[in-house]
Amino acid sequence: MRLALGPLLYFWDRKTVLDFYDRVCTAPVDIVYLGETVCSKRRALKLSDWLRLADGLANAGKEVVLSTLALVEAESELSTMRRIAENGRFLAEANDMSAVSMLAGRGPFVAGPHINTYNSETLALLAEAGARRWVAPVELDKGSLSALQQQRPAGMETELFAFGRLPLAFSARCFTARAHNLAKDECDFCCVDHPDGMPLLTQEQAPFLTLNGVQVQSARTCSLIQEMNAFRELEVDVIRLSPQSQGMFEIINVFREVVDGYLDLQKAENELMPFMSAGPCDGYWYGLPGMSRMQCE
Repeated sequence: MRLALGPLLYFWDRKTVLDFYDRVCTAPVDIVYLGETVCSKRRALKLSDWLRLADGLANAGKEVVLSTLALVEAESELSTMRRIAENGRFLAEANDMSAVSMLAGRGPFVAGPHINTYNSETLALLAEAGARRWVAPVELDKGSLSALQQQRPAGMETELFAFGRLPLAFSARCFTARAHNLAKDECDFCCVDHPDGMPLLTQEQAPFLTLNGVQVQSARTCSLIQEMNAFRELEVDVIRLSPQSQGMFEIINVFREVVDGYLDLQKAENELMPFMSAGPCDGYWYGLPGMSRMQCE
């Protein structure tokens, strides 16, 4: 089982991003996803910058995947997607069916978690287009995944989102800008002030959601580390960890020790707790509301 570091979902300043991926070069992850998947207005790094980072990570022995936007609204965004599809060196992750269409016939690609892959027919269609790996939608439960694993096409790898705030929805509106009483086109890039998203609370001040520009995430952090044995039984090939600003390299090390068999699952869960500011959740995996927390034996 391999470890993947998913694409950065938040807007960090250029130096922070470059320093972060410099550390990733020596971190014990096997696969690194790079690029902007949330908002094309976030231009601290251009595609040429992401490609330079990809070169450095590849030289450090990582498999690099270039991720695409999950919500495409403009010709300029299609143009960037086309450049990613035609890069000629690195795998691309399609997070929209327009990206699947661009990548079809160009060689292998990854079908990202924002593609609605809920049945074997969709898996077969993606495989026919050239997908070699699919990332299960974050709301897919264990039973549904088990059924899909029994019917997945030959040569298709499966990747699961195992740690991070869950990406739930996208909108043409920018929630963070609206919260600051700003128009989307004049947002002043206010999301840079929220390196892990902007918490949204209920009237009782309980954590509810996280606003991240045009994306809505869970408030709680999805943690499925106690399901590692189930992942092996289900023949999951890759588990994905989503970047966050605090404790990311400690989180990676905990998962690596579990994957390599050096760390007990309960101890691993305890070591992860300080890095989940609003607490853990795992409800979707058990067919429950996503914000739920099922205590595993």
